[in-house]
Amino acid sequence: MRIFTAVVPPLDAVEHLDAFLDPRRAAAPFRWTRPEQLHITLAFMAEAAERRVDDYVERLAGSLDGLAAVRLSLAGAVVFPNVAEGRVLATGVAGGADVLETASVRARNAAVACGIEVDGQRFRPHVTVARTGGHPTEMTSWVRLLDTYAGPSWPLESVQVIASHLGEGPRRTPRYEPLAEILL
Repeated sequence: MRIFTAVVPPLDAVEHLDAFLDPRRAAAPFRWTRPEQLHITLAFMAEAAERRVDDYVERLAGSLDGLAAVRLSLAGAVVFPNVAEGRVLATGVAGGADVLETASVRARNAAVACGIEVDGQRFRPHVTVARTGGHPTEMTSWVRLLDTYAGPSWPLESVQVIASHLGEGPRRTPRYEPLAEILL
């Protein structure tokens, strides 16, 4: 299974960002992320054996116990790999950077303890809003635009484990299936 562990922003935060982006989407031929797919990835596992997922959820729940209470919001711009050759446009996450980093480390460690290989990318909290479709794009103007964005804050109350089914969503995008929600 292709799974990831994520913080999913509440509906009001998603709607706020969607309303900000909506009139701007026509300005670029990006593949825009559907609002229901917006999330902050803590750990990504491209190939998790289905039989190990329940153990992972259990270990994850135990490892996240006791995380500090924090408020998060979506704000600012993030581009991967860089502004001059952008392939991914994202908004940053304000507040709780240390807590999100701790949650990410714990989510990754729980996976490894269950025998699930984890993507080794450096953790940088963000919510992907668009992809260029593989073509490097200069994104200075998009960074300037997203740097003006600041969304509503919300308390970090849960983390989800989600299965990603490639090509099963609209226009062959991934379809996300929540497998578990861990209340913090």
